[in-house]
Amino acid sequence: MENLTFIVFAPLVAAGIIALLPRTFNVLFRLLALAGTLASLIGALRVFLNFDATATGLQFEQQARWVDALGISYHLGVDGLNVGLILMGAIVAFAAACVSREIAQWQKLYYILLLLMAGGILGAFASFDIFLFYFFHELALVPTFILIGVWGRGDRRQYATFQITLYLSLGALITLIGLIALYLAAGTHSFNLLELTRHLAVEPISAGLQNVIFPLLLFGFGILVSLWPFHTWAPLGYSAAPTAAAMLHAGVLKKFGLYGLIRIAVPLLPTGAQHWMNTLALLCLGNILYCGLVAMRQRDLNLLIGNSSVAHMGFAFLGIASLSVIGVTGTVLVMIAHGLLAALSFAVSGYLHGRLGTLQMDQMGGLLRRMPFIGAVMVMAMFAGCGLPGFANFPGEALVLFGSWSTHRAVTVLATWGALVVAAVYMLRAVRVIWHGPVADRWKELADAPNLWVKLPFALLLAALLVFGCCPRLLTDKIAPVVETIVQQAGAPPAILTAGSKPTWFSPTAARETMPAPIEP
Repeated sequence: MENLTFIVFAPLVAAGIIALLPRTFNVLFRLLALAGTLASLIGALRVFLNFDATATGLQFEQQARWVDALGISYHLGVDGLNVGLILMGAIVAFAAACVSREIAQWQKLYYILLLLMAGGILGAFASFDIFLFYFFHELALVPTFILIGVWGRGDRRQYATFQITLYLSLGALITLIGLIALYLAAGTHSFNLLELTRHLAVEPISAGLQNVIFPLLLFGFGILVSLWPFHTWAPLGYSAAPTAAAMLHAGVLKKFGLYGLIRIAVPLLPTGAQHWMNTLALLCLGNILYCGLVAMRQRDLNLLIGNSSVAHMGFAFLGIASLSVIGVTGTVLVMIAHGLLAALSFAVSGYLHGRLGTLQMDQMGGLLRRMPFIGAVMVMAMFAGCGLPGFANFPGEALVLFGSWSTHRAVTVLATWGALVVAAVYMLRAVRVIWHGPVADRWKELADAPNLWVKLPFALLLAALLVFGCCPRLLTDKIAPVVETIVQQAGAPPAILTAGSKPTWFSPTAARETMPAPIEP
């Protein structure tokens, strides 16, 4: 169960079995999807719990030569940077399979695509070969387009499919050009990330080439993450997507670009990274402020959640732009927290759409009286989106702001305003409009989630947000040592860390140990 190949291929094997079955076995399709994603979740949880935060190097590593002529290998492993992301991806994949009961047509194709998406996501995060890393991403990305085009909602479904396909294909193409350029410039004839890192530490790429290759990766990965101003595909695409596809893409697959920047672009192209970080810091304000203000104007719940998702990505970019250990650690924490939050938010909106037939907030009101469980879950999700302490988003955003203060002070001030004011306005207004006030006659017969099985995906995602929010050191103790190495490779001075590179903000004991001794009278 701790085998990374098992975690990655359990959904893919389930998809293969479904492909061999007759198309009338709808119940079996769903059971196989649940079994495949649950197996990945159990394996990912065991890896996370058995991960040794004090050890150096990769753990649970698996490697085999594949195409020697090009230096392509099958190489999986985990360290502090991706162990939490793999767990988050497995949680969201299982929750997405749980909420897929809304699908009534072409269920065989639907579950095959959903499982390919889940396996591709987990494979991308676990890969330490750049070719395999990109291959698994494409394996997850292509089903996204089909899921939106065939099972999407709304009159603008086809337009949304066209736009998301155009943007993400362009982003993936630019990323591919950047990765090929990196491979050729390194001259190692290997796509193995560890070999590239060792080689470039001794023989770095020239500054001129780095300043050409890094923006290709920055904007290629950035488009995939919805970096402003290349973000317009995201809210529209998520509003039209079926619930499970929105959960997986907004929650997990979108983190591929951020992970690629941290894992590949920043440490391997340090001169290019330092040259472009000020630009990235300014662009992330577009995510935080512009998309936040757009979210304030929305009356469609999915469009509000979509714009909010893009705004939260601004904090992740800001942490990377800080090139500090605290800031980048906060970015990884934001990635995990936002993955859980986005999946939970879209799961709730999908449930509401199935019950109400609309997501126009002006047509709702007073629903908390009729749906206390779903209402409580969504209110807590909105509070998490505001950065309320107790949820995983709070420590992540706080670390990003602390880490970026010394390098981008003006941007940090504006980002703080966006987090404390703009986000609070649209989140709390949505809570008031949807859940409070008088109940319209048309909703008086509504029923809450009927049983524990329906409540399970909501409870699972919410519990993960609370656990990592109340105990963030479950993640930061694993993340910070790896991030410190990456920041040092990037040539930036690391932020002040103590107790084995653990942020003292999360460690009262370490903080007391590093305080100056009191002066004796």
